[in-house]
Amino acid sequence: MSSISLTIRILDKDYQVNCKPEERDALIMSAKMLDEKMDEIRRGSHIIGVERIAVMAALNLAHDLIRSEQTVKADAETSHLLQSMNIKLTSALSDLNG
Repeated sequence: MSSISLTIRILDKDYQVNCKPEERDALIMSAKMLDEKMDEIRRGSHIIGVERIAVMAALNLAHDLIRSEQTVKADAETSHLLQSMNIKLTSALSDLNG
């Protein structure tokens, strides 16, 4: 598989990374999100050192991902419950109408 070389910038430092051409946009968006999160942590806390800022950013992003996954799961469960209720209501109405 072919790959492309891409320069991303995180906390004012350039990194050269390789990725598949079809993953380019997602990598750019990921790097932007990481840069913003790390900059937010650097500006809003007393954490010193890029490594510590990176760890805190990774923890925050992982936490956000887990919460999103839980929300999707809860939404799917709610949708399933509503479908079940709709089937029961349709059946009950059908029984009433004879």
